[in-house]
Amino acid sequence: MNDNREKIIVRTSVIGILANVALAAFKAAVGLLSHSIAVVMDAVNNLSDALSSVITIVGTKLAGKAPDKKHPLGYGRLEYLSAMIIAVIVLYAGISSLAESVKKILHPQTPNYSAVALIIIAVAVVAKVVLGLFVKRTGQNVKSDALVASGSDALHDSIISVSTLAAAAIYLLFHISLEAWLGAVISVFIVKAGLDILRDTVSQILGERIDAETARNVKATICGVDGVQGAYDLVINNYGPGRQIGSVHIEVPGTLSALELDRLERKIVTAVFEKHRIILTGVSVYAMNTEDPETMRVERNLRKLLDAYPDVIQMHGFYLDKTARTLRFDIIISYDAKNRRAQYKEIVQKVKAAFPDYDVEIVLDFDISE
Repeated sequence: MNDNREKIIVRTSVIGILANVALAAFKAAVGLLSHSIAVVMDAVNNLSDALSSVITIVGTKLAGKAPDKKHPLGYGRLEYLSAMIIAVIVLYAGISSLAESVKKILHPQTPNYSAVALIIIAVAVVAKVVLGLFVKRTGQNVKSDALVASGSDALHDSIISVSTLAAAAIYLLFHISLEAWLGAVISVFIVKAGLDILRDTVSQILGERIDAETARNVKATICGVDGVQGAYDLVINNYGPGRQIGSVHIEVPGTLSALELDRLERKIVTAVFEKHRIILTGVSVYAMNTEDPETMRVERNLRKLLDAYPDVIQMHGFYLDKTARTLRFDIIISYDAKNRRAQYKEIVQKVKAAFPDYDVEIVLDFDISE
């Protein structure tokens, strides 16, 4: 599957390179002959797109290297680093274009459009739309952020090219030259595109929250295994496209033996991998004993106490040990709370006051998935 994905990304990137080089050549010729800085800047943008496709190919090839002793989880994250390099190139192209546009604003040149030039630009618009849709759709199908970014950028480029045509029309009809100003606007779009790619890539390298739908589906699969009464603290680490490794806490009856837990965990790991292609390397256990009347009463009162705190979005892992006189559970306080730590300390004090006969153990958990 990974080999096929790599071939698709490389093939799509090669098509992008050829198309962008051809478009850049045509636009550069038109821009130089007609003294249009906007068209020349558009050609520069096409060249940066072609270079981005080259880096996408290199990054994909390197990311596809087999795992080894030094990097046992593979090299998949190199795709994110290649996207970061693309962002820097796009930023450089945008800043350079902006500098040239400012020069033309200060020292303007009169454009000289021809019918052939306008036709070439119009054809370039259509070509960019077709290329953008193709690359973006392919990127979505193979889950390649670099291809999706390239496709989206191509669609934005088509809008910029339409603006160039509009500027040409305004000049031909009213003899008002907006070339240099439009070149500056195009440059701003290029810079923004580079910043967007850089922001998204840095976010992925830092580690993002898994999307809500994936979290709900994985937890549903886990809870669908007989014996599991709840799934919490789902963590999924992304080591590149198609390489996701995670862990989870499950609630199970406290009466299960070690052998029964082992069988249950193996079923969970197998079910999640077969359905979601996610490898669970850790399945931790919360023991439950909520069938006891005293335990049920304490839990109800505890939940009423926590209802007074809107920022407490979840309580789980509840266990009451009447023999050891301990009460333990985890809570999740929203990241939107003004002071999570202070609120946590207040809750601990109130719970201890409400249940003085028990040693209270409360863990402040992280809000890491839906």
